[in-house]
Amino acid sequence: MAITPIDVVGQPNNRTYRGPFAIMTILFFMWGFMTVWNDILIPRFKDAFTLNYFQAMLVQLAFFGAYAAGSFAYYVISAIWGDPINRIGYKNGVIIGLLLAAAGSAMFYPAAEFVSYPFFLVALFIVGIGFAMLQIAANPYVTILGPERTASSRLNLSQAFNSFGTTIGPLVAGWLIFVVFNRVGEQGAQSVKIPYLCVAGVFLMLAVFFLFAHLPNFTNKEHITRGAGALKHPHLVLGAIAIFLYVGAEVTIGSNIVNYLGLPQLGGLTHATASKFLSFYWGGAMIGRFMGAFALSDIRKWLRHLIVTLLPVAALITIWILSGRTNALHYGILLAIMMAAFFLGESSPHRMLALFSFIIIVLLLTGILSTGAAAVWAILGIGLFNSVMWSNIFSMAIEGLGELKSQGSSLLVMAILGGAVLPPLQGFVADHIGIQNSFIVPIASYIYIAFYGLYGYRAGRQINNAPVGISSSASV
Repeated sequence: MAITPIDVVGQPNNRTYRGPFAIMTILFFMWGFMTVWNDILIPRFKDAFTLNYFQAMLVQLAFFGAYAAGSFAYYVISAIWGDPINRIGYKNGVIIGLLLAAAGSAMFYPAAEFVSYPFFLVALFIVGIGFAMLQIAANPYVTILGPERTASSRLNLSQAFNSFGTTIGPLVAGWLIFVVFNRVGEQGAQSVKIPYLCVAGVFLMLAVFFLFAHLPNFTNKEHITRGAGALKHPHLVLGAIAIFLYVGAEVTIGSNIVNYLGLPQLGGLTHATASKFLSFYWGGAMIGRFMGAFALSDIRKWLRHLIVTLLPVAALITIWILSGRTNALHYGILLAIMMAAFFLGESSPHRMLALFSFIIIVLLLTGILSTGAAAVWAILGIGLFNSVMWSNIFSMAIEGLGELKSQGSSLLVMAILGGAVLPPLQGFVADHIGIQNSFIVPIASYIYIAFYGLYGYRAGRQINNAPVGISSSASV
């Protein structure tokens, strides 16, 4: 379907596509579900191929390096020949991404047969290329499935479903790779081939589903813009740096949690047990994103406060039932801090960004300087405060770009390269000063993100009295 240029470039467009938005949540869930499997592959490959921390972190370098490579290629094509998404449409962009992800996942089978770590890295690179295309198409697609003023809320809600995938992903992957397909006397890498072959089938089925699904394609062949126009917007460039550091910090923390929890002073947990605790980290992002979809809305204040209060209460009860009283009490303290932070930063994405960054810095320092439960839950709790960062940074960075939205999106997705750079850096630091002290690496990231929330989001822009990126979940 082709729509009018006024719709594509993000000018006044009051129509909301609730059905297509609901379908897109499936996609956000699936790539979140698969991204965190890397956190299980790292300790699996570390043992199977006798790797040090730096070598094991090449998993993230291959995967997130593909984001940078794919996005850079997209940006170059966009600058020379015009934005590809405007030519083929967002729907077709999603289908191409799913097919590439399916091909990369299927390559895990021959990689396991050849017992080749480099082969696995190549397969992950191809999966990453597919995910890069999905990110370039899906994130701006969600922002134009309704008015621009509601974009932040829609992204927070779609990212919440992404986080639902990252929450259950470690549980499923850990169970499959460390238990179901783990055979005594068999080379460790063999346990990943069947799970990833099944995942390839799921991606292929999703591609077919999206091919026949009734989704607006949003092509805009009449307004094909060439050149590097997006780089002329300072708030976008600074936002790309913020995305680079945020993704790098989020990924490197998640990548090291399983090994971190294996330290004697932090409980000495086995990989299988520690992978279950990883869900607290990624699950926190899910809780926070659902809260963010409402805390950043313009629905009635009393209703907004009620929902923001009830969501963490519901989460706490669920944790109590599924994980026990002790874990619930520890996590409950973090939930209370987050709820207070949401009230302090409500209706202001940039202020919330800065506040959450400061809290994460305190949690990282606690995880480095203390031991026992305090250190463990400080690191696991960071996921709660990572929750709204991607959505808030992304929506503020592309706001006002008009027909350059997809090009700007490719720059932001290119910045996911941070997920490839920071994990090996932290792995290198961990090899020299220990895994616990290595958590000093992501602290610098959150210092910059706080700066972006305080000033960077408005660099080079005329800001009116209304908070940038204010949104309404009522229009989702």
